[in-house]
Order: sequence, then C-alpha cells, then structure tokens
Amino acid sequence: MSGWSLAGIAALGAFHGLNPAMGWLLAVGAGLQRGSRRALAFALPPIALGHFASVGLALLAAGALQTVVSDRAVRVGAVAALAVFAWWRLAVPHRHGRPWAMSMASHELALWSFLMSTAHGAGLMLLPFAVAGHVHVHVHTAAAAALLHTSVMIAAAAATAVFVYEVVGVAFLRRGWINADRVWAYALAAGAIATLFLT
Repeated sequence: MSGWSLAGIAALGAFHGLNPAMGWLLAVGAGLQRGSRRALAFALPPIALGHFASVGLALLAAGALQTVVSDRAVRVGAVAALAVFAWWRLAVPHRHGRPWAMSMASHELALWSFLMSTAHGAGLMLLPFAVAGHVHVHVHTAAAAALLHTSVMIAAAAATAVFVYEVVGVAFLRRGWINADRVWAYALAAGAIATLFLT
C-alpha cells in the first residue's frame, strides 16, 4: 500500500478512536463504576480486539471479492455499501443506551466492540484505501492495515478515555460533545465519494 493509503488508514483509526460509540465511553464507564483507572485500562484491549476483528474481516471480504470480480465491481460495491450506511446513520434515529451502567466481562467487551464496529461500518470506511490503485488485498495486507488502524484507534480512544475520566467527566458529553453519529454519517458519505473517483 502507498504512503497515502497508510496515512488514511491511520487517520481513520484516530477518527474512530475519538467516536464514543467505538468504545472509549464504555472504558470510562468501567473505570467510574469500579472507581479504578485500572478497570478503565483493562477495558481497552478487548475493545481493540473486537475492532481489529471487524475491520480485518471487512478487508478480507474485499480481498476475496477481488479474486472473483473486477476491481471496478469491488469499488462500486464499496460505494454502494458506504452510501447505504451513510443514509442509514442520517435517516434512522440511533439511541445509544447508558453503557457506563453496564458491567461486561472481557469477552463480552470484545464481542460488543466487534458488533458495534461492524454495525457502524468501521471496516467499510477503510475500503477506499484498500482498493486504491487496484491493489489486491491479501491476508497479510489486510492484517497489516487492520493492525495499523486499530493501534491508532485504541491509542486515540485511550487518550480520550483518560482525559474524560480524569479531567472533564461524562457530564460534559451532555452539553459539550459533538454529534458523533452525524459526523460518522458524513464521513461514510465522503468515503463513498472518494471510492467512486479512485482511478
């Protein structure tokens, strides 16, 4: 993959890490519930594992499609999937519960992270970079891209979780946090446009 693709994958990792729906809010909740920074820290690895599995499978699916259909068909499919997800995030109201009130074991956190990342189309957002320049996505390419993306994502999530836990508290989210769902939807739409115009 090119330097631009790697930079894009890393940038999306930071974007995902800042989104409370990707897990840092749940880590803060674990810390607040147990009154422990250690609980916050222990919540992060399973969240990272679930996210890695979700984006990795999306990239592997794109790679598998490239072996049976043309690059253009994969690109058109990625555009359609991103556009549908963008519309869904904008048109359908989404209510996130109070995740900080829940107690989850590590395997449940990993499963929750996998399902949330998949439902939000996290892996789909990497497809413009995965199919750029007619690069075929092999297992090692998908694993490397997912690892880079998830490493940056969990670093951003950890920094945000610690900042919220130590400095601002979750009450800030009610009055000062941006509408992450709307930003997410616009990012999905931008990914669809970027994918459509890749050469």
